[in-house]
Amino acid sequence: MQMQENIYNIYLKKGKEESLLRYHPWVFSGAIQRMDEGIREGDIVRVYNAQGDFMAVGHYQIGSITVRVLSFRDIAIDGDFWRSRLEAALRLRQSIGIADRSQNDTFRLVHGEGDNLPGLVIDCYGKTAVMQAHSVGMHVNRHEIVSALTDVMGHRIENVFYKSETTLPFKAQLDQENGFLYGGSSENTAVENGLRFHVDWLKGQKTGFFVDQRDNRQLLEQYARGKKVLNMFCYTGGFSVYAMRGGATLVHSVDSSAKAIELTNANIQLNFPDDQRHEAFCDDAFKFLDQADDTYDLIILDPPAFAKHRAALHNALKGYTRLNVKAFERIRRGGVLFTFSCSQVVTKDNFRNAVFTAAAQSGRKVRILHQLHQPADHPINIYHPEGEYLKGLVLYVE
Repeated sequence: MQMQENIYNIYLKKGKEESLLRYHPWVFSGAIQRMDEGIREGDIVRVYNAQGDFMAVGHYQIGSITVRVLSFRDIAIDGDFWRSRLEAALRLRQSIGIADRSQNDTFRLVHGEGDNLPGLVIDCYGKTAVMQAHSVGMHVNRHEIVSALTDVMGHRIENVFYKSETTLPFKAQLDQENGFLYGGSSENTAVENGLRFHVDWLKGQKTGFFVDQRDNRQLLEQYARGKKVLNMFCYTGGFSVYAMRGGATLVHSVDSSAKAIELTNANIQLNFPDDQRHEAFCDDAFKFLDQADDTYDLIILDPPAFAKHRAALHNALKGYTRLNVKAFERIRRGGVLFTFSCSQVVTKDNFRNAVFTAAAQSGRKVRILHQLHQPADHPINIYHPEGEYLKGLVLYVE
């Protein structure tokens, strides 16, 4: 068996290996009894139980999640490892028909724990892959990952843009700047289900586009014909563009960010030049809904995460309830509401109860048409239920 040099050891408290025996990919700081001296953030470490039995190998990081597991087998984390994991990720996307499609060159290639690569996200936009590290270990290994990525993807990509400035822990003091690690191109137009979008991977949110709403945007298109549509928190205008193609008679896009409104208008113009059905507004969502009348019979609520950690859960649920109450109060009779939460700490039941409370407060009769989630290129590791972060409901409002 090939062994890796300069690898450190961590030993767990008695009985604290139970989660690893269930293949959960995190080791929390409270489970650790002792560790070798000299371990730095981002180092590869081996994890042993109290009896000295090997349990896992992964990246070390200071904080609540101390080890992110890369393998439950004692293997070297080298070029062959990165290539094998990326090959497996690509095979999955090919098997579900999302990779190598002429009408769709926009998809997620690596989804962290869902692809057994915790702390790593890679989204593909045409010939450019945007790579994002959420752990110091993935940052430390970024060049080896890019080498494996270009090898595995071959002709599919010509550029790799690294966008981790805001996702790495600030206490690690890595002074990371975004930029190309491979290639370099100003071409930022990608195709999703035959529609074209400008992707702002330089300054945009996440990797520049919300890839995770692709299937839900396509569903919305089926409901849009003849409808007056309000797209709240529009960001790049993805739902608005699909609504336009679906035959909406009017589409209003709202976001508090002027940059988002600019990007939305650019994407509408890219697909429907000079189409007078669309108008965008730079405004606060709650303020806009307060002032809106009952014009709209299709509303989309896709806010940013209201809770990024468990301590914020209570206030987040109140926020979801308040937002949905306003939508229920404004939507026309027989209207359809698409409402979402992308907060990982908000469970499906949490979200559904918040929307239930909103419906009750508004006094409207509401029926669930669809229960939505993230698409198949954002897979959920069955041993890591925390990976199920996107929740959505499609509601018929009488």
